[in-house]
Amino acid sequence: MPNPQDRSADPAAREMLIRAAELGAKTVWDRHEDLKPLCGFGELGLCCDVCYMGPCRIDPFGERAQVGACGADAHLIVARNLARAVACGAAAHSDHGREVVAVFRHAAEAGSASGYAISNVEKLMALAAEWGVPSANRPERQVAADLAARMASQFGLQDGPLVPLLRAPEEQRRRWEKMGIAPRGIDREIVELLHRTSHGVESDPVALLRAAMRAALADGWGGSMIATDVQDVLFGGPMAIRSRANLGVLEAQQVNILVHGHEPVLSEMLVAASRESDMLELARQAGAEGINIAGICCTANEILMRQGMPIAGNYLHQELALLTGAVDLMVVDVQCVMPSLPQVAACHHTKVVTTSSKAHVPGAEHIGFDAHDARRTAREIVARAVEAFGRRDPARVHIPSHRMDLVAGFTNENLPHYLGGRFRAGYRPLIDAIASGRIRGVVAVVGCNTARISQDSHHLALVRRLLSQDVLVVQTGCSAIACAKAGLLRPEAAVEYAGPGLQEVCAAVGVPPVLHLGSCVDNSRILAVCTALVAEGGIGSDLSELPIAAAAPEAMSEKAITIGLYAVASGVFTAFTPVPRVAGSRVVRQYLEHDVERETGGRFLFTDDIEEAARGILAHLDSKRKALNLAPMMYQDGVRSGAPGAFRAMSTYVQPIGLASLGCGKAQERSQLRPPEE
Repeated sequence: MPNPQDRSADPAAREMLIRAAELGAKTVWDRHEDLKPLCGFGELGLCCDVCYMGPCRIDPFGERAQVGACGADAHLIVARNLARAVACGAAAHSDHGREVVAVFRHAAEAGSASGYAISNVEKLMALAAEWGVPSANRPERQVAADLAARMASQFGLQDGPLVPLLRAPEEQRRRWEKMGIAPRGIDREIVELLHRTSHGVESDPVALLRAAMRAALADGWGGSMIATDVQDVLFGGPMAIRSRANLGVLEAQQVNILVHGHEPVLSEMLVAASRESDMLELARQAGAEGINIAGICCTANEILMRQGMPIAGNYLHQELALLTGAVDLMVVDVQCVMPSLPQVAACHHTKVVTTSSKAHVPGAEHIGFDAHDARRTAREIVARAVEAFGRRDPARVHIPSHRMDLVAGFTNENLPHYLGGRFRAGYRPLIDAIASGRIRGVVAVVGCNTARISQDSHHLALVRRLLSQDVLVVQTGCSAIACAKAGLLRPEAAVEYAGPGLQEVCAAVGVPPVLHLGSCVDNSRILAVCTALVAEGGIGSDLSELPIAAAAPEAMSEKAITIGLYAVASGVFTAFTPVPRVAGSRVVRQYLEHDVERETGGRFLFTDDIEEAARGILAHLDSKRKALNLAPMMYQDGVRSGAPGAFRAMSTYVQPIGLASLGCGKAQERSQLRPPEE
């Protein structure tokens, strides 16, 4: 087999790739290798199949066809393909939002009979005030029901504005109105974008890209933001919490259930069911010491940040986890689920169970999940896993020993408490650190894995490079899991990887240099943090003026380009790797990498070179610092060049959250950290 080091930066993954070869199992890397060479036309975005006169392929060298049968040129074809990807990505995240709103509405109407409860009353009331829902002297359930109905209306809204859009800084909203890209309704923008890509409709590539931005904004400031808010109300607002990551979190003597997908409405119920005494007794009767639930992908991030459940891995780990022979049941819902899972699971006794009416996998068992009967479904799935444990062959179990401590669960709402204390919460300490030159800026590193890049290698290379240059990194999704597995989500990582200025800040506040902010829909939390920095004042009056940037170092799905586009539309410089399928059009690249900045304040940097991405991000941060006339960086090459004096948090009594003070326990015993008091 090819060298495992060329396939993954994760030692646990390399170990399991060797095991896969021993078992004769094909993984995503093998299937990707079988497809080479990849279609050159498709790589450049120059293949069009929107009608049945084609597919039409444009010759990038100009020796043959320069237009399709209908007359569409390379620029239109590339823009159209990109726009369709954006529409699909926006639909995926926004449909996630629609589903959790439906569960929220049912919980409000049915009360405890639904199996769900309003866990965060404070946030419920704050949202009610924002959305114009009366709450004074009204039962919580009535407030929740009215709020859920108002949120549900945003999906079918025709004329806008979307309520969460009003959270954006005024200048950014002015730009959107001027460009005509302020979303009017979530579903409307997705449908209209698809219509415009249909044969014989929109023929201006730049107009099509602007329409794609409008649909992307409907996701980032609409569907995704609503999903995050509702999940916080239903399941509780996350607090900083300890856990572990990588395949070593699987337990040889316990029933292992993997949850995989994106919607936490089932996974939260599974965690609750796994802790019920009769389920634990059932496991003991089967010879197991307990029930261990671990996550893959964004469902992992959801149950990590609220329940402390361990993470088995990110996107490219889903097959490798099954190959350990220790997983008794994998339960999946929607998004990023490989159709190969039942075939890989057949190497062992493992069951694969699908639950969504939208996502069936041939070869898997389907247990339909109904939020109206969630507890029963969750208990049935746990019981199936216990039954499967009895068929496990211990001699064929191979669990890599690799696992890493982490701290996760930061949000736009709790971070001010960690920065400034309970009674003087705010972003002022962070702003002061940026203004004084201790922190160069803040960069969001997000996104997926792809078999085209050695797993996690780009995430780790970029994050370590940024940390060394005193950049505070915030993360979501599979990127956050990559850094968790490598130990970058520990407070100690500041000493190991961060520049001296960032080290000072992390030591004073007690946070890791890489902050885990949740799943991929929780990129909305990052938008909220940036908006709060503007509102606090001192380093810019608009998102486009802040020393911030974003990056997707190992982009894989259509959701990634949607996220990148709403970041750019929100005024954020965004490095995107590998280059999306736009290389076939100089018009599309010129607009997205240069011209759009004059309109939104943000732009893309497309590159396959992660060092070029790092240089571009650092140059961007420095240019924003210069424009704001901020102090020079306090440390140059590790040597202090600024004014003396140690960084102090707003409160001198902020309680650090270092691992040494937290203790260590199993998932069921992990305790949440509360915001420190002054």
